[in-house]
Amino acid sequence: MNTPRSAFSFSRKFSLPGGCALALLAFAQPGFAANPFVTSIYTADPSARVWADGRLYVYPSHDMDPPKGCDLMDRYHVYSTADMVNWRDEGQIVQASDVPWGRPEGGFMWAPDCVFRNGTYYFYFPHPSESAWNKTWKIGVATSKKPASDFKVQGYIEGMGGDAMIDPNVFIDDDGQAYIYNGGGAKCAGGKLKSNMVELDGPMVPMEGLKDFHEATWVFKRNGIYYLTYADNNPKVNQLRYATSRSPLGPWTSKGVYLKPTDCDTSHGSVVEYKGQWYAFYHNKSLSNTGGGNLRSICVDKLNFNPDGSIQTVVQTKNGPSSVGPAPTPSPAMTKYPANVAAVSGGASIDNVVGGRVVQKLDAEGSACEFKDVDGGTRGGRATIDIVYAAEKYAKVRLDVNGTDWSFINLPPTGGKSSYTGHATFTAPFNPGKTNTIKLEGGHGDANLVGVTVTPLDS
Repeated sequence: MNTPRSAFSFSRKFSLPGGCALALLAFAQPGFAANPFVTSIYTADPSARVWADGRLYVYPSHDMDPPKGCDLMDRYHVYSTADMVNWRDEGQIVQASDVPWGRPEGGFMWAPDCVFRNGTYYFYFPHPSESAWNKTWKIGVATSKKPASDFKVQGYIEGMGGDAMIDPNVFIDDDGQAYIYNGGGAKCAGGKLKSNMVELDGPMVPMEGLKDFHEATWVFKRNGIYYLTYADNNPKVNQLRYATSRSPLGPWTSKGVYLKPTDCDTSHGSVVEYKGQWYAFYHNKSLSNTGGGNLRSICVDKLNFNPDGSIQTVVQTKNGPSSVGPAPTPSPAMTKYPANVAAVSGGASIDNVVGGRVVQKLDAEGSACEFKDVDGGTRGGRATIDIVYAAEKYAKVRLDVNGTDWSFINLPPTGGKSSYTGHATFTAPFNPGKTNTIKLEGGHGDANLVGVTVTPLDS
């Protein structure tokens, strides 16, 4: 199992009382990331975008844990990087309860996309409007002046959605014309958007010439050629195909498979260029290894073209791509909270190990550790929690911040309970000042916790 890359992957130590340090925590920046590159929660259907701040952002769906088919998918998170190795959880942006016209039971927040135009970020997501979910899909729109926070649901696009029509994707051509696509159930459609980005400029039309289309439309342009990628109906395990055209609305010429099946029954991807290299984003289930692929994780590898513009088959790797920039420097706002300042309960204990103290015995039902008086920064807002741990086998903890139950946080194996190289990160809202509480509830596998670091993102 790969050690997850965190938002703060640099060499460091926890300073403990008495001047000692847990030397085992030194964690040097490697030259490669790991696949999956998000391991703290389960994510799927990655839509990758590059914005003017120079960072690459990924807008995936979120497989809720424990799963119940795909109907519990909810709570979109955003991730970003400046070097393709260190990934930052930007936090949650939209959830089903934010959608006033949405399905009463919630859930069903499936594959999204995001584009930027005229100072506004537009986040497109599929969501049913009634309990009969598969026949009532709509394409919702949320907007923000920021790429990864402060999104507000504005409504949905009239004339889109319906029976199985999901997976919105937006492409803005060189002349400024925006196009929107969606599809499912062997149907793929595309159409023009008005300049307001929330209304169709004419009807949606079928995309002709696609071979064995299933879902997951993604359109991009390179050297004057339009590419449409999608998941096919390969038996039991989808794969990703592509087609090309001289027009953004086709007709399309099928070209073949560019991403063979992963270990997951579904497949969904995006393609983007960043710092001179093209990348293919996709998902697998290597972290959870569950049947059916309902707890998935997003991955990225290099994508290359032949001289004639055809796409070479993507090589799926465990390491991911190499770094394309310097590792981030530590934030001066980071605050460390070692294990010895935690309050433990339910059978958990704080015990000595070589070089320091750690929280142990979090495997019992009802066990927990709690960090109080956590600093949320001068203004509050988003802050990233980095849990530092060791685990011999897969474990997870339930994260509670200021009384809000956020999610299970995955703690993949680190090579043993004395190998303190694990980092699991999650970004959540924090109050200003030293007024916050972080509670980690156990009972879901055995891991030793060294402590947490907290870094405000909005201060």
